[in-house]
Amino acid sequence: MNFNFKKVSEAPIFPEYRKEELLLFQKHAGIKINNLNILENAFTHSSYANEVKSHGVKDNERLEFLGDSVLSVVVSGYLYENTSGNEGEYTKIRSFVVSEDSLSQVALALDVDKYILIGKGEEMTGGRTKKAILADCMEAIFAAVFLDKGFDYVKDFILRLLVPSINDVLSNKHKKDYKTMLQEYVQKKYKKVPIYTLIKTEGPEHDQVFYYTVEFQGKKFGPTGGKNKKEAEQNVAKLCWTELGFDKLD
Repeated sequence: MNFNFKKVSEAPIFPEYRKEELLLFQKHAGIKINNLNILENAFTHSSYANEVKSHGVKDNERLEFLGDSVLSVVVSGYLYENTSGNEGEYTKIRSFVVSEDSLSQVALALDVDKYILIGKGEEMTGGRTKKAILADCMEAIFAAVFLDKGFDYVKDFILRLLVPSINDVLSNKHKKDYKTMLQEYVQKKYKKVPIYTLIKTEGPEHDQVFYYTVEFQGKKFGPTGGKNKKEAEQNVAKLCWTELGFDKLD
């Protein structure tokens, strides 16, 4: 694959201590990127770039966009070459593997949370461990590796990280987070998020059951119950997922 992407400057634009951090990340991740500036760009969240914009720092959103596509091609290619499913099954498996939940776990395993650059506001609200921020950063890292080392190199890197997750899905050993799955589906299809509503509680205070509904695009599902808010929301998301017919692809 040959692409004429605009090159990021090779000249260092960050302090020596940051160079050491980026090299430490590479060692931990088992990769070698020649242009550290593009890796630094991958670690730069928009909240940080906005705070220091006078210094010409750019966020990782463009890299994230590219990395999302690279990731999709790699996982899709692996499924095509190594399994005998159909389009619907491939789509379902891929959605699990490239989900926020999956990528954020990969990011934490690689200590991305230690190296990501975020703004003070995000830092104060736990942004360093937010799934969305970590997953987006992971996609940006994939793009940085792709641009610096090429497709075959990033393919090996991605598959080394994600084949275990693919195998878990294929053997149905993965944990199904129905709330996350439903949110990602609704966001992608309708550009909105599902709304969960507490309808009622039953039972004594020490042993209550909470009943929730979930609603989007004028459709309401539930209520279903759970021993706490999280469990009830998961249960009604699972009910919705089943009624939408997606359980047939689980």
